[in-house]
Amino acid sequence: MKKLALSAGILAAFWAHAQSVKTTIDLVNVKDDKVAVTMEFPAMKTGDVKFHFPKTVPGTYSEDDYGRFIEGIKFYDRKGKELTYTKVDDNTYALKNAQALNKVTYLVNDSFDDEMDASKHKAVFSPSGTDIEEGKVYLINTHGFIGYIDNMQDVPYQLVIQKPADFYGTTALVDQDKSDATDTYTLANYAKVTDSPLMYTKPDYITFNAGGMDLVLGIYSPSGTYKAADFKDNLEKMVVAQKKFLGDMNTNKKYAIMLYLAGPQGPQIKGFGALEHHESTSVVLPEMMPKDMIDKTLTDVVSHEFFHTVNPLKTHSEEIHYFDYANPKMSQHLWMYEGGTEYFANLFQIQEGLIDKNEFLKRMNEKITNSKNYDDTMPFTVMSKNILKEPYKDQYRNVYEKGALLAMCMDIELRKLSNGEMGYRDMIRKLSQRFGENKPFKDDKLIDELVTITGYPQVKDFYNKYIAGNQPTPYQQYLSMVGVEVKKQETPPVFWFIKDPNQTGYNEKNKTFIFDENSPLSPFSKSIGFKITDEVLALDGKTVNIQNVQEFINYSKTIKEGQPVTVTVLRKNGDKTDKIELKGKAILDKLTMETLEWKETPSPEEQKLRDQWLTGKK
Repeated sequence: MKKLALSAGILAAFWAHAQSVKTTIDLVNVKDDKVAVTMEFPAMKTGDVKFHFPKTVPGTYSEDDYGRFIEGIKFYDRKGKELTYTKVDDNTYALKNAQALNKVTYLVNDSFDDEMDASKHKAVFSPSGTDIEEGKVYLINTHGFIGYIDNMQDVPYQLVIQKPADFYGTTALVDQDKSDATDTYTLANYAKVTDSPLMYTKPDYITFNAGGMDLVLGIYSPSGTYKAADFKDNLEKMVVAQKKFLGDMNTNKKYAIMLYLAGPQGPQIKGFGALEHHESTSVVLPEMMPKDMIDKTLTDVVSHEFFHTVNPLKTHSEEIHYFDYANPKMSQHLWMYEGGTEYFANLFQIQEGLIDKNEFLKRMNEKITNSKNYDDTMPFTVMSKNILKEPYKDQYRNVYEKGALLAMCMDIELRKLSNGEMGYRDMIRKLSQRFGENKPFKDDKLIDELVTITGYPQVKDFYNKYIAGNQPTPYQQYLSMVGVEVKKQETPPVFWFIKDPNQTGYNEKNKTFIFDENSPLSPFSKSIGFKITDEVLALDGKTVNIQNVQEFINYSKTIKEGQPVTVTVLRKNGDKTDKIELKGKAILDKLTMETLEWKETPSPEEQKLRDQWLTGKK
């Protein structure tokens, strides 16, 4: 019986592999900054098929067209003969008589090298992108390397990584190959493939257990400035606090963090942040950041991605559960998926003692200020459903501002209604218990489900007014319930290139100021024809340099209303960059600043609700 059982197991394993899509990524024989990929398919019954690379992937909310990074694609039959195909678009290839299809081969270019050129296509957000640097690092967001065939997305994938023997792969996947030259992984379907990023580089990683979960942090620091061990204490403290905050909502037994630190000599990238997955997250930050800033960013950004393990990764609508990579249909509920998650990423820090109440209030105040850069009357559900289209996609960043504030106000509303017995976290816990990773809810029925699980029809009123409706959210009304008052102050007139100077970045390679592409331009910039993608090289001949940046800023503060000003910028023009001068008369912009402050003597009712809100206790 033992021998028979063993034979049956071998046959089962062989059959599983025979019916899987074997995908080999060659990180050894890299040529011209390109990686070769081979995909071998089980026999197909259908005659006509389409082979796709994703147009977009869950968590990105943008059309990135990963197929545009593919070249030299060839399809072969089982005798090694090339099959003819039709290229439908950047992402799609059509084949007839596909019963003969055996494999496809192609080369992958990385997206990092393309990030600074937005003349042809909007850049891929770095943490969802790909990087190929021979002998240094390979950031493998699998959706940028691996395609799929229609109606074969549920077929298992066998992923084989051919790697330099001295490289280590940071991933949540389990290597089934003991060879130093090859890593082999088995994935249940294409959704699991795109959910499983990997980063290969010289070994620099740490592992530890936090709250019953095994965590690995792998790091790439091109100059060697940082080591993975540098971030262990902060990361462990954060993850333990998160696990405590989530309780039974999180069931992860393992989690991987790929931390890619971008240096000045490598690809020039700008999309810093992170992308969530069920068991991992890929993080991209500038290496020039001081350690304390990286620690803070990891706490804020990685915690946000980890909270996605609850929502939407394990509690989501049908649009996400049955995600269409070629023709994505978006959900209405970014207010919850991204906004609620961002709220959690701040709320857990105050409730678990990582920040104090003043810091928490300051963060909420910043979100109110930032949200005013967007259309406050645009229904969030409409924006979310149409997030890939104009004018809605320009409002996306508001999910981290107003989206988080909507969750905050709903939290206060629920605690007020329940006399402190229920908050936003309790509602999400009940929702996750009612649904789950394999049981999606219907997108247009979510609010009815929330009324059912909370027992409060007022939740639907809130939803219809402020989430699905066009009424601006009355933050002052809700914050007053927890003893917070709003004070207004008009700032002195300022001269700058965008409305919010805090959304200014620095391009170390070009020694220029760069700006978040969603930032509203200042009145002056609009008057001189400045573009948000322009890079500021000089102001009245005074150049930008990180060493003398304060001098540059101080000079900008001396500019008077109506003063002639010359701004020297770098502007993309097809495949080249032009250096041009923009001239005009200065326009100074006044801003009305609203600050939130705790009432010194809140009423007993306000104090009680405040304590319940900030501690999470009943």
